[in-house]
Amino acid sequence: MSDYAYTTHLPGGQHWSLRLRRGTTMTLTASEPDTNVGMLMYNPENLLERLNLPDTLKCQHSFKLTRGNCLYSDMGRIFASIVEDDLGWHDAVGGNLHERHLIEKGWQPVSFQAALNDRTQTGHDSFLIELAKYGLGKRDLAANLNLFSKVEADDDGKLSFVSGHCKAGDAVTLRFEMDTLVALHTCPHPLDPAAEYPKRGVDIALGEAAPVADDDVCLNHCAENARGFENNRLYYLGAA
Repeated sequence: MSDYAYTTHLPGGQHWSLRLRRGTTMTLTASEPDTNVGMLMYNPENLLERLNLPDTLKCQHSFKLTRGNCLYSDMGRIFASIVEDDLGWHDAVGGNLHERHLIEKGWQPVSFQAALNDRTQTGHDSFLIELAKYGLGKRDLAANLNLFSKVEADDDGKLSFVSGHCKAGDAVTLRFEMDTLVALHTCPHPLDPAAEYPKRGVDIALGEAAPVADDDVCLNHCAENARGFENNRLYYLGAA
């Protein structure tokens, strides 16, 4: 869709969160090459239910995520579906940027006292800042999704960041199948080889999704997804 209900820009190295209703779409568009968007999801009605990436990959028999894939909770329900994607690969195994990565990479940390909101932030701390707004903390962190990033494994299992995978203007659209608390940040991927701490932003656009059709690409991607959609239907049937 081209008409959005809300748009904003999140600069690089920043964080954001919002409760999104089921039937909402979120389109993220990279402002610069090699943008990274870290993301976590929670059920706002039961914050113990959260994004489970190991189950997400296992049930869809995949190492990567792209159009047709769904993002599962640890209760076997679907938070969101990837309905449009320019990249074909989003990382679900690379993890999150921590303070130790700044030191290892030689990225000079800049404190809040020195730079205020332009300080050097990590994905780990960014998530904690957003989650604190909802009474959540360290114990509530889970494995995070890294949208726009691609990570490959060599024959020895060593992971490496694929530079140039994301280009400016590349976009991905999520359709939310449940009411979802979304926390995200634009801090760099922990394997990003950039010489200096990169600040690459993203445009965010929220809209309204059409009803899920019988031939929906996510619903029909695999038998597990059909069961996930049925789990969602039962969940909301019980809440009616």
